[in-house]
Amino acid sequence: MLTPVNAGLVVAGLLLAFVGAAVSVYAVTLTGLLVGGGAGYLAAPSLAGLIAVDGLVLTAAGVAVGAAIGGFLAYAGLSFAVVAIGGLVGGFAGRFAVGPLYAADAAGMEGTLLLVGATLAGVAVGALFGFVLSRTTLVVSTAFIGAAFASRSITPATLDAATAQTSVEPLLFDVADPAFLAVFVLGALSQLGLFRFGYVTKLVGFLPGARRWTADDDRDAKGA
Repeated sequence: MLTPVNAGLVVAGLLLAFVGAAVSVYAVTLTGLLVGGGAGYLAAPSLAGLIAVDGLVLTAAGVAVGAAIGGFLAYAGLSFAVVAIGGLVGGFAGRFAVGPLYAADAAGMEGTLLLVGATLAGVAVGALFGFVLSRTTLVVSTAFIGAAFASRSITPATLDAATAQTSVEPLLFDVADPAFLAVFVLGALSQLGLFRFGYVTKLVGFLPGARRWTADDDRDAKGA
């Protein structure tokens, strides 16, 4: 069922997927809001026994505080946020796209260590790309995160399940899902096209602050 909350996440996901890197600081801040709000949502139940507040109010407060903190940190530390986002997406890809290829025939502790190694390697590679090629990393990362919300691979229901189980397992999804792949690929290509054909210059002209961009290395490398 498509509720207003679900619809809002889908719209936010589409914006991230198709114009995320083009508006730089807006995309990073929106990502921070989504991640921070999700963290606040997951953390709220663990505080229920410590704070004598109605559960619904506590959850709403947790989301609001988490979103505010996530958005502020993302905006204030744009370069660091891009590195963190790259590491987050890289870790997810390492764990669920690359890891299973190596751990498929391993069992027990060996399989676990292979998955952990693939995850850490993904985090390292994603963070490195975020540091060296900020704009490219942001294109891929915003397309990935946006596709997860726009394709409804991550919904309030999965967040509820994660809260109930005190685990991130319900938040994991199939990266080969056609809907996710379609939004991810089309979003990334759309963003690359915005940069390639110069539409970014026109787009950011309407958005105050969108020119606050740190990926000079990406631009310089392309212009060389």
